[in-house]
Amino acid sequence: MTDYGRLITLEGGEGAGKSTQARHVRDWLVARGRKVTLTREPGGSPLAEKIREVVLQDWAEGVSPQTELLLMFAARAAHLQALIEPALAAGQDVVCDRFVDSSYAYQGGGKGVAETHLQALERFVLGDLKPTLTLVLDLDPASGLQRARQRGEVNRFEEHDLAFALRVRNTFLARAARDPGRCAVIDAGVGIDQVRSQIETVLEQRL
Repeated sequence: MTDYGRLITLEGGEGAGKSTQARHVRDWLVARGRKVTLTREPGGSPLAEKIREVVLQDWAEGVSPQTELLLMFAARAAHLQALIEPALAAGQDVVCDRFVDSSYAYQGGGKGVAETHLQALERFVLGDLKPTLTLVLDLDPASGLQRARQRGEVNRFEEHDLAFALRVRNTFLARAARDPGRCAVIDAGVGIDQVRSQIETVLEQRL
């Protein structure tokens, strides 16, 4: 019988380098003989990617925190059904650029949605599923926003002000502090090779 795979998530604010480091985590696991699926949120499956387009688009009527949260969890439900759960059941590791912690950080900490609502949606959509390991790439929000804007791919999440970005960062760090068995905080303010070295140390220790 095939062993169940492991879900490894990367979290953090804008410009922290999650996508780059997610690819490195995948490569690290593949080099050790693991089969790996690399994915992202919101998105990761055809339906979830369509919802991502809706979430990131600017709408004249605006997008309320409640609408945004429900869209995020709708995309997550589609992603889980189409990609994450089948891959884990087949014994593959799944490396995901953002997951449920981002909902707590952005719609919860950033936009003030009550944690009880987030917890209810998490139970409804994820059930008992939790990441095996979550890497929280921590970066000063001012530096992160500058990095994101230099990439020239600004979406409406990257257009929030610094106070919003600080609330997001604080929520990520608070969640990591509450669940140290699952989360590891990575200093993303150093060079890319140093970030990679920190991540490899955590992977070696925990996986």
